[in-house]
Amino acid sequence: MDRPVDANPSDTQSSTVTEAIYTRLRTDILLGEWRPNDRLKLDRLRQRYAASVNTLREALSRLVSEGLVANEGQRGFKVVGASLADLQDITGMRAMLECHAARISIERADLDWESRVVGAYHKLSRVEELVDSDPEQYAPLLERYNREFHNALIANCGSKWLLVFHGVMYDQSLRYRMLAFKVTDFPREQSKREHKEILDAALARDAERLVKLLSAHIGKGAGLYAEQHLIEQEMGKPAKAARRGEASG
Repeated sequence: MDRPVDANPSDTQSSTVTEAIYTRLRTDILLGEWRPNDRLKLDRLRQRYAASVNTLREALSRLVSEGLVANEGQRGFKVVGASLADLQDITGMRAMLECHAARISIERADLDWESRVVGAYHKLSRVEELVDSDPEQYAPLLERYNREFHNALIANCGSKWLLVFHGVMYDQSLRYRMLAFKVTDFPREQSKREHKEILDAALARDAERLVKLLSAHIGKGAGLYAEQHLIEQEMGKPAKAARRGEASG
């Protein structure tokens, strides 16, 4: 009887390295470390990520398929551009998907779903209280737990594809929020209040109120980017000195 063929260890290692580089590059784009239309030159990427050209090309190709990077043929790769029209499209799609999924989740609500929502909110609210005391430590957790909270709200919708497409739109909207918060302040207190209102509506199983709150909450992140973009257009320079910021929405 033939023995099963073991996977090539070098192939496994190569796949792991590619995944790590892809994750780092993707995160840097979503957090605004690479700005819209930045050229992603392979020599520069090799120095920054300590990766081979083949590994970088594979990672970039995956990001092209996700709509975060553009392949311009002989001109190479670049971060996709940003525009108000694109932002409005992304915001509308995310709100539509998230609100629809949240409504279904409430219709199918049970104690397991409620427990997941409450647990996600607890982590988010704790980090919201702590982030100002140590932004370096807690800011990365803020976005992580914000995502977990929004995902928990829609986790009971029963549709794998609805969750997949929502995830794509969430990431696209995250990129715009991160760009906005590099040049404008993040309204933490307002966001904390909105998260509590969203939690209360979910636990009350009030679908209409939850959908209304979510739609407004999602739209505010887009509004901040639009506001600072218009100021830059009018003044010809950033509304505020660039700085690192973390967002929730």
